[in-house]
Amino acid sequence: MAGFSARPFRQVLLKLHSRCNLACDYCYVYRHADQSWRSRPRVMSPEVIDAAARRVAEHARTWGIDSLAVVLHGGEPLLAGPEVVASVVGAVRDALGGAAAARFTVQTNGVLLDEPMLDALVRHDVRIGVSLDGGRVANDRHRRYPHGAGSFDDVAVALNRLREDRYRHLYRGLLCTIDVRNDPLEVYDALLAFEPPSMDLLLPHGNWTSPPPFRTPGDPATPYGDWLVAVFDRWYDRPQSTDIRLFSSILSLLLGGASGYEATGLDPVDYVTIETDGAIEQSDALKTAADRAAATGLNVFDNALDEALAHPGVRVRQIGLEGLAETCRRCPAVKICGGGHYAHRFRAPGDFDNPTVYCADQRRLIDHIRDRVFASLHRAMPAGVG
Repeated sequence: MAGFSARPFRQVLLKLHSRCNLACDYCYVYRHADQSWRSRPRVMSPEVIDAAARRVAEHARTWGIDSLAVVLHGGEPLLAGPEVVASVVGAVRDALGGAAAARFTVQTNGVLLDEPMLDALVRHDVRIGVSLDGGRVANDRHRRYPHGAGSFDDVAVALNRLREDRYRHLYRGLLCTIDVRNDPLEVYDALLAFEPPSMDLLLPHGNWTSPPPFRTPGDPATPYGDWLVAVFDRWYDRPQSTDIRLFSSILSLLLGGASGYEATGLDPVDYVTIETDGAIEQSDALKTAADRAAATGLNVFDNALDEALAHPGVRVRQIGLEGLAETCRRCPAVKICGGGHYAHRFRAPGDFDNPTVYCADQRRLIDHIRDRVFASLHRAMPAGVG
């Protein structure tokens, strides 16, 4: 890490509520190794909100940040209610005092997006991302209420409401967790039917010790890569307004640009999480690896966000190639793959010095996109060039 220079946090995830009104069977908060949610307050208190806002503003002033993203998260953050949402937005904006602009987004399962809630989000200019895994069958395979009923119908009602003219400017996009048993094109078409401005297609969390579904560590088969290739080809062949961030990130990197996406490229990690009790943590996806894997030992009452930049888990994700496993550093696709999602590199008891458990799948997708794009560029060249 010689010559390492930390980068500031430009994204802050605020955990407004630590519980959820759905019982998704793959949830990284409740269904994996870290069960710290059980001992945390349900709702972020006014004291934590004020302390977190002061720390965010302090960090922005220290680094001269003129714009940052604040994500309201959970659990299901809207369980906290519109009053808490208003309190958080007001506290952060007041603490920043105009020195930096804060862009607010809430990531929600959507079932609480009734008109009063949407009106509150309009008042406070909070953008909205909604989690949905496809059509009714695909979504309800995993995303169900505690009593077992599927959530699709309620989310569909909310999304149709969100697409109305008075709310549509808040609509950020859809987040879909992949299940390879679901037909990729059916899932893609079902998501497109809700006209999302953007779409995230997420690999289910897993690692070398607790593998994701249908992924045998070290197996050359590429079920997730094949699934994503099918969607990429449809997306690439039929251009439309919905951005798929994974694909756009890979395209950008292949053409010499930046990633802007956690699971690709070598861009430094630039976000931090603040839990309902004020704990300052790393990516909450690390909760799938081991108990307290996301913990830093810091909190907003006693510690500045700058102190989290010195945490080994943050530093290793800011140093680029040097922070990757030897196997990754030798790989020709490393600048595109970036070693994959940090949580997916874990091997018990505490080893992250591995390629992603999805290594073969990611290589399959990257190679396919590269071949398709370069073939397109070649065809577009004037005769005799190249």
